[in-house]
Amino acid sequence: MSSHSKRASVGGLLVALGIIYGDIGTSPLYTFQTILTEGGGINTDLVYGAISCIFWTLTLQTTFKYVLITLQADNHGEGGVFSLYALVRRYGKNLVYPSIIGAGTLLADGIITPPITVTSAIEGLNMVKGLHEHIVPGNALVIEIVLVIILLLFLFQRFGTKVVGASFGPIMFIWFTMMGVLGISQIIHYPQIFAALNPVYGFELLVGHPRGFWLLGAVFLCTTGAEALYSDLGHCGRQNIQLSWIYVKGTLVLNYLGQGAWVLLQQKQNLSGINPFFAIVPTSFLLPAVLIATLASIIASQALISGSFTLISEAISLGFWPRIKVKYPTNIRGQIYIPSINWILFTGCLLVVLYFKTSESMTAAYGFSITVAMLMTTCLMYYFLRYIKRYPFWIVGAIITAFVCVETCFFAANAVKLLKRLFFLVFEIGLITTMYVWYNARKITLRLLTFVNLNNVLPALERLSNDSTIPKYSTHLVYLTKMQSHKQIEKRIVDSIFSNPVKRADAYWFINFERADDPYTMNYGVEELVKDKVIRVDFHLGFRIQPRIGIMLKKVVEEMINNNEIVIPNGIIDIHKDGLKDFKFIILERFLSYDNEFSPREKFVLNSYFNILRLARSDSEAYGIDLDQAVFEKVPLVVAPVTNISLKRAYYKGVSRES
Repeated sequence: MSSHSKRASVGGLLVALGIIYGDIGTSPLYTFQTILTEGGGINTDLVYGAISCIFWTLTLQTTFKYVLITLQADNHGEGGVFSLYALVRRYGKNLVYPSIIGAGTLLADGIITPPITVTSAIEGLNMVKGLHEHIVPGNALVIEIVLVIILLLFLFQRFGTKVVGASFGPIMFIWFTMMGVLGISQIIHYPQIFAALNPVYGFELLVGHPRGFWLLGAVFLCTTGAEALYSDLGHCGRQNIQLSWIYVKGTLVLNYLGQGAWVLLQQKQNLSGINPFFAIVPTSFLLPAVLIATLASIIASQALISGSFTLISEAISLGFWPRIKVKYPTNIRGQIYIPSINWILFTGCLLVVLYFKTSESMTAAYGFSITVAMLMTTCLMYYFLRYIKRYPFWIVGAIITAFVCVETCFFAANAVKLLKRLFFLVFEIGLITTMYVWYNARKITLRLLTFVNLNNVLPALERLSNDSTIPKYSTHLVYLTKMQSHKQIEKRIVDSIFSNPVKRADAYWFINFERADDPYTMNYGVEELVKDKVIRVDFHLGFRIQPRIGIMLKKVVEEMINNNEIVIPNGIIDIHKDGLKDFKFIILERFLSYDNEFSPREKFVLNSYFNILRLARSDSEAYGIDLDQAVFEKVPLVVAPVTNISLKRAYYKGVSRES
């Protein structure tokens, strides 16, 4: 857990402002304008109803659900859908599916956050005197500026965000303060706008307006970044998030009230594309305001990208995603860079900008998947509140029912956006299908593992090690195993050792590693099954720790030498200098045998799995094993052997026995 996550502090509050509020903090750029546009003719009822809906959405969804309740699901200081799943998975075997859907939809709809925030900010230049003829929403210049900013943002990811990260908090503090001050500057001219906080106005808008209920799709834009409050729990800490949210929510509400006051003071039926957010900015301050808005939108985008990297890293650790390259650009724990995901996200953002062109068009496709992600979090939260917090059933039922009702309404209102966001479905379905396939294929392959009694194998291993008539294969031989019991070992490993070629070694190492629910656990246990001949090492690693078996085993061997637990041959006595030069890692790679008869589901899952596997990293890369130490062996995977072959001998052609 980071130093900021223990208790509230000024530094922790600034970190929270800079990391988690980018998305929800930039929503005033487009939310109120979108509601007014979709609501048709502007009148007092629409403005009051819109502000009321926004205020109570922020209160119920963000404050009540995430800040007060969901942040309690603290997994050793970490948050997010996979951290929540790790907490509750033992209470339901199918809880993996809400986790996969929640993660997939969160990632998928996230590709629109950088385009919509950056585009909204750049379009604000349209109101700067002298630029209105050049900066026109949707024209080539705006698109080019947006694309250049987004490209630079994604190019920068490979270097990490250590330097710019320190400035995120102060910039976002300036941003929220500016929004609050701008709101107050309009409220003082129309103080009666505070009446809009009454929930009655929101209810009357939803039931009385011709488009009432469907306006919830636009209202939902105000809370699209709420999931980040929980996802970044580990970076900021619960107290820092809860305290900073008081300030953030206050400035957001003031800004929405200010936009509403300005609209009503204009007494116009139509704003003709004017964005109320920039309209309430004094002319002399408009250019700096656009600059600050652009910086805030970049920070919002950065938070999304970093969150996506973290989410995929956790998915890899939990066995939901192929092992792909993960880099660590700085020495800050938890700051990672995943090249493939970085460029997939960039491609998605590029397509969004080129397809929709304007921020107004983008809002028409935004929000659907986030509602799905929120519903999945609600599903998992039921198990947390009921079985971990042990709240009475009636309390948990009431809370979850309220969330499900609200989020179902948002889901239904956003469902009409499906036709406008069809290409998003390809991205979403691809992500969710990949996780589904990878998880289920691993279940199938693990189910097919056969084990033998290790005690029956140990005498044979000792005899083989001492048999000088057999050429030595390696001084030390290392196998990665999945044995959960100290009494068992996979049959395929035994076959590998005693098959052609027979692998004689001075010592055999069986390495097993398990994922711990604690995100940053790093410990191990070691047991000599046969003195100096057969050694088992168990690594227990948190789901945010990348396994680097080569380096970790070197550390284990060093400690065992220093403790006089093992005797190392002279060939590698200087392990501190040379490393594990006489260690060979045997990596068993499975391939799908033709001798299989699948059900349609298994055929889809396994064929997809092995196709994806070609794009994934090898075990040597995934586990940090140098290629000069790795030996790869192919092992056929037979799920359901073909047993019924209708093959009949029709004739015999050849020399007869009598001849």
